[in-house]
Amino acid sequence: MAKNQASLLLQKQLKDLCKHPVDGFSAGLVDENNVFQWSVSIMGPPDTLYEGGFFNAIMTFPEDYPNSPPTVKFTSEMWHPNVYSDGKVCISILHPPGDDPNGYELASERWTPVHTVTHSFHFPSNFRSHMIERANISIVLSIISMLSGPNDESPANVEAAKEWRDNRAEFRKKVSRCVRKSQEML
Repeated sequence: MAKNQASLLLQKQLKDLCKHPVDGFSAGLVDENNVFQWSVSIMGPPDTLYEGGFFNAIMTFPEDYPNSPPTVKFTSEMWHPNVYSDGKVCISILHPPGDDPNGYELASERWTPVHTVTHSFHFPSNFRSHMIERANISIVLSIISMLSGPNDESPANVEAAKEWRDNRAEFRKKVSRCVRKSQEML
């Protein structure tokens, strides 16, 4: 039953996304017979180090969506404090609901079933991913926000976070290489 409801909801959200696209983002099914796995493309946000990049990712939804969050994993090379070396995105909105066992996040910052793939509103360009609070926000905009302002306080990639803080020139160089590689893959 839950899988069927999740499937219907995901079909609706994908249809809505196609009707009302979000700037800098596109999505489709990896396999037309599996609505639980989406292929997504994210353009690097303007006025960020990722500008000009075309980054691909896989968004995988659990069978009990929206009660549990999806996972997002970049398949394009990505150098970012909030992206593990295997490409998996680590932001609060994608963490399971409830209290953080490590005490880093408030329950209100984590996944709740009101979150969806996308909503039609925009954050200011200086919005930072760790500022997300109790708003009914989208996964897509959270990822775009993450690219706009890394959260180095609770990093998935410690090396990238250290460079972001201590050696911004080297960080920029690695991000530029990722952007170039993503452009070559077009």
